[in-house]
Amino acid sequence: MPDADTGVNYHWNWTIFEELSPDGVHSYLQTLLLGAGWVLRLGNAYVELFRNIPLLVQMFLWYFVLPEIVPRSFGTWLKQLPNASFYTAVVALGLYMSARVAEQVRAGTLSLPRGQRLAGLALGLSLPQTYAYVLLPMAYRIILPPLTSELLNTIKNSAVALTIGLMELTARARAMQEFSFQVFEAFTAATIIYIVINIVVTFAMRLIEHRVAVPGYLGFNAPAAGH
Repeated sequence: MPDADTGVNYHWNWTIFEELSPDGVHSYLQTLLLGAGWVLRLGNAYVELFRNIPLLVQMFLWYFVLPEIVPRSFGTWLKQLPNASFYTAVVALGLYMSARVAEQVRAGTLSLPRGQRLAGLALGLSLPQTYAYVLLPMAYRIILPPLTSELLNTIKNSAVALTIGLMELTARARAMQEFSFQVFEAFTAATIIYIVINIVVTFAMRLIEHRVAVPGYLGFNAPAAGH
C-alpha cells in the first residue's frame, strides 16, 4: 500500500526472519536473538561489576581517576565543576545501589509463578507488556521490604562521600568536633539525626507496604493452609 505522505510503496515481508543472514550461518531471527543475548550478558556484567566493587573504591575512581584518563579538556571541566564531589557521590551511589536493586527486582520476578507470564501471553499481551502490566507490578510489591533496606543503606552509605570532600552529615559532625573539640556532642547529634531519618523512612515504607500488599504474599492477609 502506498504511503499517504511519500507515495512510496513498501512491501511487507515477514518471512525475512527465516532467510539466511549475510554471515551465511544464522537466519535473521537467530541474529536478533544472539543480539538479545549480548544485551542480557551486558546487563549481568553491569550488575556484577558495580555490585562487587566496594563503594569507597568506586568513589575514588570516579572522583580522582576518571578526570585523569579522559581527554584533558573534559578532565579539566570535571575538576572545575562546582559541587563536583556531590555529583560524583550521586553517580557512584546510584550505580552501586542500582546494581543491588537490579538483583532484588530479578529475584522478585523469579519468585512469581510461571503461570502468570503464560497467562499474560495467552491474553494477547506481548512479552514487554506482560512484564509492564502483570509481572513487574507484582514483583515490586513483593520486594518492598528488601527495597526498604536498600533505601536505608543508601542513606547510610552517603557517609562514604566525606572521603571525597562532600560535606554531608558525618562530615559536618567531624568539622564540628574539630573546631569545638566537643566530639561526643557532635556525633551524638549526628547519630540522632540518622536514627530519626531512618525511622521516618521505615515507617513510610511500612505504610506503603501495607497499602499495596497482595493477599497471599509477604504474610499480609495470607490465605489459610489447604484448599
